[in-house]
Amino acid sequence: MEKDVARGIDGTFMWLLEEVGELAAALREGTRDEQAAEFADVLAWLTTIANVAGVDLAAAVRQKYGSGCPGCGQLVCTCDDAGKP
Repeated sequence: MEKDVARGIDGTFMWLLEEVGELAAALREGTRDEQAAEFADVLAWLTTIANVAGVDLAAAVRQKYGSGCPGCGQLVCTCDDAGKP
């Protein structure tokens, strides 16, 4: 955690962006295993930013999405594309 705090939010965000780019490439051309690994990397860096920012990511997800979509309330969103939150 000390290393993450020293890197700061901006530096950690740049790592997240790099991983999002790698995920995009894997989704276009990668295998399922490569895609899964990149999804895991993106989640790990997002979690790291939340930790550095002092945000409980699990609590934030529960609060916003614990009852399903914030628009329609369903676990699988049924909102019209124009109305998606």
